[in-house]
Amino acid sequence: MEKYRDGQRELHCVFVDLEKAYDRVPREELWYCMRKSGVAEKYVRVVQDMYERSRTVVRCAVGQTEEFNVEVGLHQGSALSPFLFAIVMDQLSEEVRQESPWTMMFADDIVICSESREQVEENLERWRFALERRGMKVSRSKTEYMCVNEREGSGTVRLQGEEVKKVQEFKYLGSTVQSNGECGKEVKKRVQEGWNGWRKVSGVLCDQKISARIKGKVYRTVVRPAMLYDLETVSLRKRQESELEVAELKML
Repeated sequence: MEKYRDGQRELHCVFVDLEKAYDRVPREELWYCMRKSGVAEKYVRVVQDMYERSRTVVRCAVGQTEEFNVEVGLHQGSALSPFLFAIVMDQLSEEVRQESPWTMMFADDIVICSESREQVEENLERWRFALERRGMKVSRSKTEYMCVNEREGSGTVRLQGEEVKKVQEFKYLGSTVQSNGECGKEVKKRVQEGWNGWRKVSGVLCDQKISARIKGKVYRTVVRPAMLYDLETVSLRKRQESELEVAELKML
């Protein structure tokens, strides 16, 4: 994004949201994707045994419902479920997925990028078709579109005739992405997290009886990691570097 900002070129991004992603995975699709990914048949059968005759109840204001069968979706809270979901998504998106940075995918967090609005709209439709024909569903209300370095009259993106919500910033994997290509809000958030960490250990850092060596260790262990988290992937300008330095000097 920084390159497109500096080059004054547009970059169109669609952040795809899947409705109840874990709960919608068809079981037959799961077995198929595991086999296609090369998982040994004995392990496929072990997972099938885990899911066979699975039942649940719903707790409500007047008590619990009777038990009923669960024939779709992955087990919530299972340590194996994220791995199984990654296998399914890898196979479902194989025919439409492009190389990074044009497609970025982490679990069910999908970003589709293109240099033109028309192309990103076309790619979004291809993703929708590939996912929904296999049991998943793209959320029309939570999928969002952002244009970096937008010029006048860039237009909007539509999904099956429905306009995708256009935003100026988006929180992706815990980091704030801005349409102007800047990272000012993310830096301010990280400074705030640093201060939150500092307050937790202020009793140690402000105690004159504790040596500077111990204070330094506490600061490097608790405060600095909170303030610099994920910033190694951000292209900082001098102004933002100064903000971090000033905050650190105030804490020490």
